[in-house]
Amino acid sequence: MEVIRAKQIAESGDIVHVTYEGKRVFIQHVDEKNEMARIYEQENPDKEMVVPIRLLHEE
Repeated sequence: MEVIRAKQIAESGDIVHVTYEGKRVFIQHVDEKNEMARIYEQENPDKEMVVPIRLLHEE
């Protein structure tokens, strides 16, 4: 995924199907400078992670 698209998704408030390592996630915050995103799994909202945006995939 590109940084611009990740930021659009994070700011939209809409439910967009995004996956990380095959699991559906929500994007909480995008760090444009470092190209990283803070995400959490839909099924496990307590599990927050910071991952490279390039590893996120929009379905």
